[in-house]
Amino acid sequence: MTTKYAALLRGINVSGHKRVPMPELRTVLGELGHTDIATHLQSGNAVFRSDGKDETALAAALEQALHERFGFSVSCIVRSGSYLAAVAEACPFPAAELEGRQLHVTYFDRAVESGRFAALDAQVYRPEAFELGDRCLYLYAPDGLGRSKLAEALARPRQTAGLTATTRNWNTVAKLVEMTRV
Repeated sequence: MTTKYAALLRGINVSGHKRVPMPELRTVLGELGHTDIATHLQSGNAVFRSDGKDETALAAALEQALHERFGFSVSCIVRSGSYLAAVAEACPFPAAELEGRQLHVTYFDRAVESGRFAALDAQVYRPEAFELGDRCLYLYAPDGLGRSKLAEALARPRQTAGLTATTRNWNTVAKLVEMTRV
């Protein structure tokens, strides 16, 4: 039985750097044996069906194929549709009441211990706020990610060392949940 997954590529198609055209991404996924492939936006969101059950192995295979195809490294996180739906359901912020640009999810390649962000004084950044979830971090940024001082603090090397992380706004989170429904 196949599983529906989302591949979240980090840092592509930003200011003309690391260009990965979505038709080529779909081709690469197809060459890896995946089916029912679709992309969303130009920022590295793809969904596909696979017999594979190991998200880490699926991500590693995609990273290798992208490196071979484009000649540069692209970090990828692969998550099942059921995981994406659970993350959306567990959101600690009132997603239905917020604009998509105000709420974000940062997906991590593995579980993150709560102590990693303990030194960060979240009160300083109010009304912005964050909460850790299952291999993710929820960020409420009322003025958007581009103006968020909290997002900047969360992304500092001391906070993210050794992690692969990629962030999506709530509109994209919801769209990927929809696209990965079985």
